[in-house]
Amino acid sequence: MTPETAPPRPPQRIFADLTPLSVSLDYRRLWFGGTISWVGQAMTTLAISLQVYDITGSSFSVGLVGLFSLVPLVVFGLYGGAIADTVDRRKLGLYSSLGAATLSVALAAAALLGFHHVWFLYAVVALQAVCGALTGPARSAMIPRLLPTELLPAANALNSVTMTFGMMAGPALGGVIVTFGGYETAYLIDAVTFTAALYAMWRLPSMKPDRAEGARGRASVIDGLRFLGTRPNIRMTFFSDLAAMVLAQPRALFPAVAGLWFGGGAGTVGLLVAASAAGALLGGLFSGWQGRIRRHGLAILLAVAGWGLAVAVFGLTRNLWLGMFFLALAGYADTASMVFRTTMLQAATPDDMRGRLQGVFIVVVAGGPRLGDFLAGAAAELTSPATAVTGGGLACVLVLGLLALRWRNFARYDARFPQA
Repeated sequence: MTPETAPPRPPQRIFADLTPLSVSLDYRRLWFGGTISWVGQAMTTLAISLQVYDITGSSFSVGLVGLFSLVPLVVFGLYGGAIADTVDRRKLGLYSSLGAATLSVALAAAALLGFHHVWFLYAVVALQAVCGALTGPARSAMIPRLLPTELLPAANALNSVTMTFGMMAGPALGGVIVTFGGYETAYLIDAVTFTAALYAMWRLPSMKPDRAEGARGRASVIDGLRFLGTRPNIRMTFFSDLAAMVLAQPRALFPAVAGLWFGGGAGTVGLLVAASAAGALLGGLFSGWQGRIRRHGLAILLAVAGWGLAVAVFGLTRNLWLGMFFLALAGYADTASMVFRTTMLQAATPDDMRGRLQGVFIVVVAGGPRLGDFLAGAAAELTSPATAVTGGGLACVLVLGLLALRWRNFARYDARFPQA
């Protein structure tokens, strides 16, 4: 499929553009397979947290699950990208997905046999993160090979629907399944859902990276970082996301503000989390307009500024429904930012560098919110939750403005002539 052979699209859209699903059978399989497996993975994530708490009775032990997942994801994210720029990406995605499915089977077998040990669950979580760090760069680098450039925003919006739907539906299903069927049932269902992703990867054509003639050996992580150092527009996609996720990430304060501002408890925390997720899902479902946007850099700046302002106003609200509204706006803006950032990364990066830069993307996306949680918690402890939330949102906008002034060409980036 090339830009010349892509069918014309209607000029006006409101809902998500489904054209990528109709023009590329391979992408359609990949999308449906990913959607099903994302639900299963989110279900397993919840089940592991519940099982750790059942074994230990410790919230701290449950918190360590995130740490055991984050560290391998960050460390192997960079090297996974280098591997994706060296080997056949189809095989890498296939084998790493098979590894993740095998780990789900191991979890189910351990639960059935009564092998309840926290160290085993932590080990599986770490290995799952390694598989994810290998699959992610390979899968993202495949998409520009399956679709023409003008369909990348639509494809990335559809991918955002997959992730958000999985994060919303997976935990809900996981809680019901664990309650009535036990941990082993949840893990077995996750293993079965992986068959959809495995089938999609298996049916893909060979996806060897288009490396320069005469290039030998394994693609270097250092070379990827050097390349990034010479590409200001791509760097700005990372800087803008870090400004949002590090400076204006309020989720760590939801338990505190639920009681202090809204007089609620755990249920109110759930509503705040759901509001942001619902906004992100709507950002994917109502993404038809994004395909008409050519100034992707400017769109990213506006979306990230929208996130920061929505978070800042949320910090001033004391009405639950109004607060949820602004969190939903923030979630919508975050999805829009993600779509344009991912599209720019895919379109403005040579094929033989896409895996490595997607590895950097994983590190930023995984590490930024965690650092933001720490910063928000520290700021709230030193000042107040209101100051931390509103100040963080305003700081995001300020830093973003300074970045835009430093790299002014970013706002002029034109998707028709992608320049890194």
